Amino acid sequence: QVQLVESGGGSVQAGGSLRLSCAASGYRVSNYCMGWFRQAPGKEREGVAAIYGDTGRISTYYADSVKGRFSISQVYAKNTLYLQMNSLKPDDTAMYYCAVTSKSTCRGRWFVGDSYNYWGQGTQVTVSA
Repeated sequence: QVQLVESGGGSVQAGGSLRLSCAASGYRVSNYCMGWFRQAPGKEREGVAAIYGDTGRISTYYADSVKGRFSISQVYAKNTLYLQMNSLKPDDTAMYYCAVTSKSTCRGRWFVGDSYNYWGQGTQVTVSA
């Protein structure tokens, strides 16, 4: 079975940066789609960033709210997915989840939760004003 373990969350002041990591086991990061979602108290889960492809050909996708600030990447040799978050805002405060899938139907549906069938337990990001 696939296991995903997120790390790198914490507390930071507005304008600061954090780098989240998602270590995968039982799954190769180059397979199909991988993404980051987040959920804040009182809000529904939303897609943040997604990546598709391998080290030779990679496509990335971002929610409008994080474009220009967040960057998703992967390191195949470490079987790890990353989310670099810069210029953080208080409304970025949320639990962040890593997700991957073995479904080919994820392509073109990057921020649809049902596109992913494996999820991590999340890492908390708190941004203070």
